[in-house]
Amino acid sequence: MKKRSFRYWTVVGFLGAFALFVLGRYAYLAAAPAKAATAALPGSPERGEIRDRGGRVLAMDSPLYNVAVWRPETKKAAFPGEAAKLAAITGCSESEIMDRWSSGASDFFYLVRRAQPQVARAVQEAKDSGAFAGIVVEKVAGRLYPEKRLASHLVGFVGDGNSGLAGIEMRSDDELLGQGRSLELTIDGDIQYSLEEIARKAMSTTGAEAVMLLALDAKTGEVLSYVAMPDFDPNDYAASPESSWYDWPSVYHYEPGSVFKVFTMASVVDLGGADANTNFTCDGAFHKVAPSGEKITIKCLGVHGTVNIQKILEFSCNAGAAYAADTVDKVDFYAKLSAFGFGSRTGIVLPGETPGLLRSPETWSLRSKPTIGMGQEVFVSAVQMAAAATAIANGGTLMKPLVVRRALSPDGTVAYSGDPQPVRRVLAPETAKMILAAMETVSGESGTGKRAKVADIRMAVKTGTAQMIDPSTQRYSEKDYIASTLAIFPADDPRAIVYLAIVKPTLGPSYYGGRIAAPLVKEAAEAILNVTGMPRGANPTVTHPGAISVPPVTPVAIGRAMPDLRGVPKRLLLPLLSREDIQVSIEGEGYVASQSPAPGTAIEAGAHISLVLK
Repeated sequence: MKKRSFRYWTVVGFLGAFALFVLGRYAYLAAAPAKAATAALPGSPERGEIRDRGGRVLAMDSPLYNVAVWRPETKKAAFPGEAAKLAAITGCSESEIMDRWSSGASDFFYLVRRAQPQVARAVQEAKDSGAFAGIVVEKVAGRLYPEKRLASHLVGFVGDGNSGLAGIEMRSDDELLGQGRSLELTIDGDIQYSLEEIARKAMSTTGAEAVMLLALDAKTGEVLSYVAMPDFDPNDYAASPESSWYDWPSVYHYEPGSVFKVFTMASVVDLGGADANTNFTCDGAFHKVAPSGEKITIKCLGVHGTVNIQKILEFSCNAGAAYAADTVDKVDFYAKLSAFGFGSRTGIVLPGETPGLLRSPETWSLRSKPTIGMGQEVFVSAVQMAAAATAIANGGTLMKPLVVRRALSPDGTVAYSGDPQPVRRVLAPETAKMILAAMETVSGESGTGKRAKVADIRMAVKTGTAQMIDPSTQRYSEKDYIASTLAIFPADDPRAIVYLAIVKPTLGPSYYGGRIAAPLVKEAAEAILNVTGMPRGANPTVTHPGAISVPPVTPVAIGRAMPDLRGVPKRLLLPLLSREDIQVSIEGEGYVASQSPAPGTAIEAGAHISLVLK
């Protein structure tokens, strides 16, 4: 009996000791977060910068802060009175703060995530003065896009954890975040800004659903400008509708219309179907009778009479293009268009790129070859169209479109360079030269692209107007069109390619590419000429036998006294935004026009500096 009693009390004692251990451990764990919560938590690894080809910062890491409540450390008597001040600093609702605090549903909850440094600074100052007991400030990695909307679809944006969700930020996430590399893009910020303004104006004046405007270096394939409208501010991408995030130039595919005749004529000439002396007759339509007796008729926009390759492009003759396409074997025609890159991705390294659609010739109907020759029954992307033009501009060699110029390791050394990448030879040099000459007539007084002509420079142009398919009827719409224009210049020594497409224009007197797209391409070409200093016929070209040394520019630094920043460009001010000891606000674009405080003013920790640019 005594043995059983001893065992009983032994078991009871063991269980009691175990229970005390569990309760003690629970109490320890419950108390532990209170200490950890008062310290700033480590953020994500630092993410590399994204810059344009001139070093302008398009994306950079900047510290952000989470502000949270740890209820066990709050003071019941003081917290209700502090809630109003806390709400004013964080932008939260006072009633919501009190509801979450008083409900007791969670001992730890966030008030605001990824807040700006001034919010964290105000909370910390209150804590230092003895207020806000139990309020936690966590430092986390954040992303700043100093140029705001500039190249937003190309650059992309990041989400929680500083991981890329779109554009280069997503496509190169492993490099930017995993390796801390910085990427220098091929785009020129000045060209990008000018072309965005042109596209934004086009959206307004035409009431379009979207506008795509690309500029490429004709010889290297480097993308100088990558514009899609509507756009968004990646600093606050959630404030814009998701539809504005859509990467139109790479993801959207459509029938190109008459601009495609450039590649049709190049294919026909290179395959030996026609040459400069070959003539076709346009009586207002393309006519063909199949061996089965089936009659095929494709209408033209006019009666152009006798036309050759040049006139087909100059007048955008549908019948002539159809007759020319009909001179070559469909398998050969398909192979040549495929060599231009149609039906496959360009490899521009942006997420979601479409391959477009070029059906296998086994599936073609009797109408397919002449119809494809006019830019129907084939689906392309804006990136494909601009890239394919490099084969015309570059003596017949197709170039891969490049958006990353080079990658820099965290120590500043070059990890790799995005050197020009020839894809394949598509055309004989003489074919490319012939097509360029024919396209130059399109910008003449009798050509459909005369409104794209820039004075004092030779312009190779092609316009297009494509009916869109109505998804409800699966037939061509009577009201929805895509107006487009392609330009290569200078035509005698191509340096730049510009491609513009306006999707569903609804305002204005016209929806034709030659009327609404061509004038905007002229503006884009003018902007590129001005930025690059490309020589023009009437302008003198100054040469120098030696190299000109330009002294390096260094970012602005603010010490104990405020310097005179008037006239300083925005890109040299950007490092100031990452300072934690002072608060810097930059308003506007260009150069510093005014500043506060005045030059010479003593600068102390917590000082607010305001810079207005014009």
